[in-house]
Amino acid sequence: MAERERITPRMTSREILNFVKNTPGVFLTNNERDVSQSDFKCRIMPQTTLKAAPSRDSAGYFGFEITGGATIHLELLKKQINPFEKLRLVRNAMPNTPIQAVCRGKNLFGYRPYPDNVIDLTISLFSRYVDIWRIYDFLNHIPNLVRAAEAVKRAGKVLMPCICFSTGAGHTVDFYLEKVDEIVSTIGDEIILCIKNHSSVGTPAKIAELVRSIVDRYPDLPLAYHGHNTDGNDLARMIAAVQEGVKIVEVSDHGYGGTYSQAPALSFIQVLHDYQIAMPGLKVLPILETSDLLRRERRMYEKFESPFRGFDPTVKRHKLPGGAASLALEQAEKAGLIERAHEIFSELIKVRKELGNIWIVTPGSQILWSTAMSNVLHGRYEKPSDDLKRLLLGRYGPFPFYDPREWIFQKVLESGRTDGKHWQQVLFEEGGVQKIADEDFPKLRHQMEAQLKRAVSDEELCLYAQFPRDALEFFKFEDKFGKTWLLPPDIWFHEGGFSNGTRITFPDESGKTHHIDMVSTNRTGDSVHTSMLVDYHFQTFTNKVGSMAKRK
Repeated sequence: MAERERITPRMTSREILNFVKNTPGVFLTNNERDVSQSDFKCRIMPQTTLKAAPSRDSAGYFGFEITGGATIHLELLKKQINPFEKLRLVRNAMPNTPIQAVCRGKNLFGYRPYPDNVIDLTISLFSRYVDIWRIYDFLNHIPNLVRAAEAVKRAGKVLMPCICFSTGAGHTVDFYLEKVDEIVSTIGDEIILCIKNHSSVGTPAKIAELVRSIVDRYPDLPLAYHGHNTDGNDLARMIAAVQEGVKIVEVSDHGYGGTYSQAPALSFIQVLHDYQIAMPGLKVLPILETSDLLRRERRMYEKFESPFRGFDPTVKRHKLPGGAASLALEQAEKAGLIERAHEIFSELIKVRKELGNIWIVTPGSQILWSTAMSNVLHGRYEKPSDDLKRLLLGRYGPFPFYDPREWIFQKVLESGRTDGKHWQQVLFEEGGVQKIADEDFPKLRHQMEAQLKRAVSDEELCLYAQFPRDALEFFKFEDKFGKTWLLPPDIWFHEGGFSNGTRITFPDESGKTHHIDMVSTNRTGDSVHTSMLVDYHFQTFTNKVGSMAKRK
């Protein structure tokens, strides 16, 4: 009986679904992945996650979302950690809490459609650790979910397909009900259906109406709500959703996220308590302990937080999701456009309407924002990106409400062509969702082994198939320097050199203490030679610093 007081990874997917359906009350999912992505630019390091793991594990969450989305790519790109190793660490540290991943359907964890065999391999390998798969398509094109959904089912994991939610022309309750019908008829009803309010739009009344309509049509279908708190109003939407029948809601740790990411758990719990809504298996004390720890850790990530803080009610108009909203002003500043930021946001609103009023969620958010930036810099649709061309060609799926106007098709599809083809001919010959040939895995493996000069694992092959350049650079980095994620964040993010004689002391994930003693740093030409004692073993590393460093 004790292990049925809460959901655990030891339960089958059917047992989890039945538990959610038959247990009164509301379940909470802690979404550190989105907090890291939306509020800290994907910089939360494993050391911090593992410090918080014991209290989070005892809190009784429905799930812990720690992987997927932009996280996989950024962990490789920023040389943080092998995503599979992080999952192994989290699983060992949180044995009682299901691990959740977010997946972009046919786009997996990337920004483009992948071959079927890459989808199958990725979900099969990640499912060794991931218990709950939250999948979505940025155009709500349900066929783009099917292959991933089938792979999740084969792995015996909980499947949570999403309908991406927004407002404006075409975004009616009837439209979203049709999408739910399509999900159920195509994928089946052994699922948890998630409402993905990535842009934190809509009033509590709109969310309540949508939930009520879904529950009326599918009373036995468990529902989840994923929202962002960009406008400071998501607690109201969460409560409205729960009152109409949503069973699972995603939250952040208070004092840690809660602005561009999810609303804080404790605030939500307090309201649920006032409404006398049960929270089966949930314990408040571990949630308090987690936030006390993370408040202290947050100081080490301060440099990655947006300098443009505070809630943004104008998200109702521009509709940027949490991760994009937190970066938008900074990107404008780096491009020297901060004084014209209002122009970019105004242009974004125009672009979204002109490009079919689609959902601004990855990869759509990148396409629309970069188009708005380009239009302000170079003129309207004068320098279209390849991704925008693919969107207009229908490579991601059809526009759900209406097509862009002909002059946009002409400008974008005829841009940069040397064959003189008219846009209508280009659309006819090259348009539509393309069948992508399967990857030649033996060939990819051979390429990797030639580069790395060693055998490669299936996990490494899987990451290389999605992010060839960045995965390869990460593996080379780890082969040379070892598991650098073991360094605490204040050391990992340290800028500038360490003085000779400095001792760095830190524990690993098992509590064993390690020492790094800096011996000397010397430079010859473009190379820097750093000698140190690593756990009393002498090592010297040589790195090229390049011409920019030499000029300095």
